[in-house]
Amino acid sequence: MLSRLGNIFRVPDLRNKVVFTLAIIALYQFGANVPVPGVSYAKVQLLQSQAGASGVLGFLNLFSGGALTRLAIFGLGVMPYITSSIIIQLLTTVIPKLEEWREQGAVGQKKITQTTRYLTIALALMQSTGLIYAFHGHDSALLGTSIDLIPKFTVPLGVFMVLCLTAGTAFVMWLAELITQRGIGQGMSILIFANVVAAIPSGGKAIYEEGGSLKFTIILVISIALLVFIVFMDQGQRRIPVTFAKRVVGRRSVGGATTYIPLKVNQAGVIPIIFASSVLYIPVLLSNILPNHAFQNFVRNSIQPTSFFYIGVYFALIVAFTFFYVYVAFDPHQQADIIRKQGGFIPGIRPGPPTERYLGHILSRVTVVGALFLASVAVVPSVIMALWHINRFPFYGTTLLISVGVALETMRQIDSQLMMRNYEGFLK
Repeated sequence: MLSRLGNIFRVPDLRNKVVFTLAIIALYQFGANVPVPGVSYAKVQLLQSQAGASGVLGFLNLFSGGALTRLAIFGLGVMPYITSSIIIQLLTTVIPKLEEWREQGAVGQKKITQTTRYLTIALALMQSTGLIYAFHGHDSALLGTSIDLIPKFTVPLGVFMVLCLTAGTAFVMWLAELITQRGIGQGMSILIFANVVAAIPSGGKAIYEEGGSLKFTIILVISIALLVFIVFMDQGQRRIPVTFAKRVVGRRSVGGATTYIPLKVNQAGVIPIIFASSVLYIPVLLSNILPNHAFQNFVRNSIQPTSFFYIGVYFALIVAFTFFYVYVAFDPHQQADIIRKQGGFIPGIRPGPPTERYLGHILSRVTVVGALFLASVAVVPSVIMALWHINRFPFYGTTLLISVGVALETMRQIDSQLMMRNYEGFLK
């Protein structure tokens, strides 16, 4: 295994991509530890010591790798971009112009990407304004405490801090795109992976201190079992055979080959987990804007991962987003039309609408299994911790899914590039 991993550094192009990705991650971690000017370092340390007891703050802190509680330049992390992507994908199904762009191929996708970037900046401005207000000690619903991180607050300083956080978000978005273009893996997923993995050791220590050695051992055994289960389910797929008719082109006979369409059980990857977490972030964001004490109390008491209300909503959102994402990524009507235009057919199924109905039926059955799998793995550790009243590391299922999912996808990309260059891969 070690010799196969060493093949990565024997290929100059692949080695440069891996080193570039690691350099971007290091730069991101540096920015996640540099506080915005005007923040009291002593108050930051006090807040971090209490952050584990606040479910809402822990939720906001999950995808930033602790940068939010430090009010760092990259404190907003990838959340504005993820929220913007969700909004654009939802609007694509109802706004004709966005739907037209989606059908234009690469040109339309470029326009959608540009719109997503502009919306990200707008969301970053709104979120940073709310967070600066909250961290100035005005929102105990968010922090679970009234610690003032900005003791010498002035309006010009507040505007400057908002601009710093917004610029940090734009820079993070650029770093993620650089990884996608010149590095290994999908940039935004890699940055999320780096954040959640960095929190695992401290989270395990928190579970040990709060639950004791017995509960820590049981959770560790359950986590290893979930790890094996995630890898097993990630490899599962339903293969739909497709046969292409023979055609005579000039003096040659082409076609007649048989291939298959692989429908993975976990077709959506970790995207539904990230989407569901982003949607549950919206009430927290609104609690910073709406001065309704009843709503703020509801957010403080219910929107935390050890609340059974939160667990139930989280489960339902993951299932819903899995179906949404799968049907956006794999449109049965579009796939049936492509097969028909290429002169192919599924054995025993007529081309056209019958093929579309068959693909939709198979996709629905596979997606049910995948959605229940994702939702169950995400909430099982949270249920256990809620029953045991462990509050200090409540996102273990989400962390495990994201870590394993992104790691496997990145390893597949590396493995495929090794195989292209006649090196033996390390994934079986």
